[in-house]
Amino acid sequence: MKKRSKTKDIILTILGAMTMAIGVSLFLLPNQLSTGGFSGIATITYYLFEIPMGAVILIANIPVFLIALKKLGKVFFLKSILGTVSLSIFIDLFDKMPPITNDRFLASIYGGIIVGIGTALILKAHSSTGGSDLVSNIIKSFKPNAKIGSMIVYIDTVIVSLNVIVFRNIEIGLYSAIAIYLMGKIVDIIFEGIDFTKLLIIVSKNSEEISKAIEEKLGRGVTGLYGKGMYTNEESLVLMCATARKDVGRIKEIAKSIDNNCFVIITNAREVFGNGFKI
Repeated sequence: MKKRSKTKDIILTILGAMTMAIGVSLFLLPNQLSTGGFSGIATITYYLFEIPMGAVILIANIPVFLIALKKLGKVFFLKSILGTVSLSIFIDLFDKMPPITNDRFLASIYGGIIVGIGTALILKAHSSTGGSDLVSNIIKSFKPNAKIGSMIVYIDTVIVSLNVIVFRNIEIGLYSAIAIYLMGKIVDIIFEGIDFTKLLIIVSKNSEEISKAIEEKLGRGVTGLYGKGMYTNEESLVLMCATARKDVGRIKEIAKSIDNNCFVIITNAREVFGNGFKI
């Protein structure tokens, strides 16, 4: 099982690196765009000194890898080496091909989406391609309370700002921001799906009646939590129900038909485990 898992991680890492390289070399790089990280620095050196982008990414990651080996462990280090080397090779390989588009708007959209898919594959393999995500993981090992997402955004923002300054074109930053946003959304979609489970919280004086109606008509389980209105000082049974998006409308109708003055909160539940949901 462990060998199969390791093989799967290796395949996902290489596939993710190849996918990222397609987005970078065929969409972002030809249009001077970037999604931050060391690829953003490599974009600058590529245009200023004509140094292959893949080589710059590899060299820039060497000191980061040396720290990562000590702080993040041998397994993560080796997979990150594989991811970074693969990304560097694929970027320089695809760079020899003509770009898919020279329209910066289209490049930011498709480049961001494709890089996002590749990044998600890398993360699913518990690996890395170096750059800002690896730097953020290292910082977190020193400061456990630090938020990786916030650090990555900060680092990428600084690097994209450098691209704007070097190329003296504010549009590069604006289009790169689109690519970064789409990349992040794609990663979220791949990890969490697009059909989020909905969580409904219902406060009503007729909680038990509403609960029975939901269970009988929709077959959905409902949990009752005892609560107290701090303004009214009244105690009540608060209902909590996790359900599919398609059932939200019917649950609202059921609650309103029984108690027109009920209070309903609807929010996304990113992941739900248990009977009737993910196992």
